[in-house]
Amino acid sequence: MTDATDLAERAGDRDPRVGLRAVAALRRLLEQLEAVQVRSARNQGWSWQEIAAQLGVSRQAVHKKYGRQ
Repeated sequence: MTDATDLAERAGDRDPRVGLRAVAALRRLLEQLEAVQVRSARNQGWSWQEIAAQLGVSRQAVHKKYGRQ
């Protein structure tokens, strides 16, 4: 978790180059984590609606993003 913590700290850097690179890296990490958790939920039998509710998005949005993986 140190890398994520370091990225979070750098996201608040006064130098926009440092901050923006950190934000981009955090975004990539978040997308990877979300994909892992969606896959885990589906493997455990969760419906798209259940996953969507936890993510705060529509069933259609989560299915469109992950339904064909």
